[in-house]
Amino acid sequence: QVQLVESGGGLVQPGGSLRLSCAASGSIFEIATMAWYRQPPGKERELVATVSSAATTAYRDSVKGRFTCSRDNAKNTVYLQMSSLKPEDSAVYYCYAALKNSTWSPYRNYWGQGTQVTVSS
Repeated sequence: QVQLVESGGGLVQPGGSLRLSCAASGSIFEIATMAWYRQPPGKERELVATVSSAATTAYRDSVKGRFTCSRDNAKNTVYLQMSSLKPEDSAVYYCYAALKNSTWSPYRNYWGQGTQVTVSS
């Protein structure tokens, strides 16, 4: 079994910062892509940022220059540093990992349980 556990969400004022963390644990042989998604109220889940095992990152346009995605491979952990937060960033944020449980297993997709981020004055 694999678990992805997020932390760091909460309420922040516009212009503020938050740092999300997501630690993967369990039967893990290798993690490829890790990512953050978010689901605003009443909307579909959307991709926010990705980071490869080689630390290559990509971001959706609306967060470029404000969010930084990084990972610690030794800790199987992915981070999302969010700055200059706007009310439209309010959403449930989910972490994602594509990983192998063993040498011979295929890559499988795993999701965290989600953490709420609310940007409001």
